[in-house]
Amino acid sequence: MRRYVLRQLVQLAVVIIGISILSFSILHIIGDPVLLLLPQNAGREEFERYRKLLGLDQPLYVQYWKFFTSAVQGDFGKSWYADTPAFRLVLERMPPTIYLTFAGLGVALLIALPLGILSALKRHSLVDNLCTAVAVAGQAMPIFWLGIMLIIIFAVHLRALPASGYGTWQHFLMPSFCLGAFLAPITMRLVRSGVIEVMNMEYIKTARAKGVAEGMVVVKHAFRNACIPVITVLGLQVGQLLGGAIVTETVFAWPGVATLTVESIRNQDFPVVQCAVVLLALVIVTINLVVDLVVGVIDPRIRVGA
Repeated sequence: MRRYVLRQLVQLAVVIIGISILSFSILHIIGDPVLLLLPQNAGREEFERYRKLLGLDQPLYVQYWKFFTSAVQGDFGKSWYADTPAFRLVLERMPPTIYLTFAGLGVALLIALPLGILSALKRHSLVDNLCTAVAVAGQAMPIFWLGIMLIIIFAVHLRALPASGYGTWQHFLMPSFCLGAFLAPITMRLVRSGVIEVMNMEYIKTARAKGVAEGMVVVKHAFRNACIPVITVLGLQVGQLLGGAIVTETVFAWPGVATLTVESIRNQDFPVVQCAVVLLALVIVTINLVVDLVVGVIDPRIRVGA
């Protein structure tokens, strides 16, 4: 298991470095930020002086090496607009995004687990068909459309929930439901297929033959083994949840790091964008590492293989 963990940590470092190189290169391709930072009537000498001040006159590999060596020490530079350390700006916006992501994950599990198990146990019945229809409808709905519909219904017409903002549990309901509805369909279908497959295994028949209650057979034996692919996919889906958070935060004016990143990309504020991308990638890769370890605990075969 120790060798398995070490290998995962090495992969984590390689992924983070690769993402930092990719994001750094893309940002320097999309345009010249000095054109936005200075007025259009500024002289050529002023543009050149500002590029030198920001270090944009140096070769790209030199700029990246300076960025990388500073980022390893936690210094991503200062925002070109706010004149504030980019790391501080991103950290201030990170908690709302993390809270929203895990709230959406919780909503997805609350929807997907019972429906997936029920659909598997009632295979090819009306209940199964209804659950499958709900899953297909959930996958077909764009997040922004669902968010706007929720605002129109619950904030405008019913006046039951706030349309935007952050701070109370009421502010979490609509955004977290949007993210949960985005993830629930695929999770439900995985749970359904996993439970159906496991219920046909020999040890399930043995447990039933011993007189174990059906509920215990489903929860203790079938569900635990069916959860292994579900947990793995959920770890991978966290990245998509953070991607969906960009749309969700925009619709609900949620003050998270995704909104900050979009604003910084629009302003070509390179230090903030690079810091946000690297930190989000670090969060995603760390969660995937934790998921791999959890799966290794659940399935002893993975520990033996490691």
